[in-house]
Amino acid sequence: MPGHDHSHDHSELSETELRVRALETLLTEKGYIDPPALDELIETYETKIGPRNGARVVARAWADPAYRGRLLADATAAIAEFGFTGRQGEHMVAVENSPHIHNMVVCTLCSCYPWTVLGLPPVWYKSPPYRSRAVRDPRGVLAEFGVELPKDTQIKVWDSTAEVRYLVIPMRPEGTEGWSEDKLADLVCRDSMIGTALALLPSNRKGAA
Repeated sequence: MPGHDHSHDHSELSETELRVRALETLLTEKGYIDPPALDELIETYETKIGPRNGARVVARAWADPAYRGRLLADATAAIAEFGFTGRQGEHMVAVENSPHIHNMVVCTLCSCYPWTVLGLPPVWYKSPPYRSRAVRDPRGVLAEFGVELPKDTQIKVWDSTAEVRYLVIPMRPEGTEGWSEDKLADLVCRDSMIGTALALLPSNRKGAA
């Protein structure tokens, strides 16, 4: 597993996070913000807007072999073709699932995460249990997420760092030949790009009959 050389605070909550929580509490008490509305906004960025960027990248890789090659060779540059650049996404590496290998991403010391393509990190990604167990018992963790892999499937765990972040390219579901990239992107969820889920089946696609 790649080395992990962070240059930032590894505490449970950083000083910035503590300040944000204190400010949120103060604003809530004064009636300036509505917690349910804030939760809905966060949920939107966490599961819809941000991850859609990554889904477009994966869909292009599924549909365009040349782009897939560029993505695997230099993910940062290939992702930048969509205009997705900036902090937390400067040094990206794409890893591809296959029938024999399943990739899974963790950040064992804190919560380095590719915001550029996945949006806000899920709470569980930052939790100590996930950060430790993903390395010690990845198959068990995947089972808890509902992912049961064949016993002969190798599981590779990639440790994100302040310098390198990973994007998992899930396997393309069968029965999607000839689909447009937009339609394919509907099958790519955030967790499948972390490796804790598989791509959706065509029958589970949003709007499927």
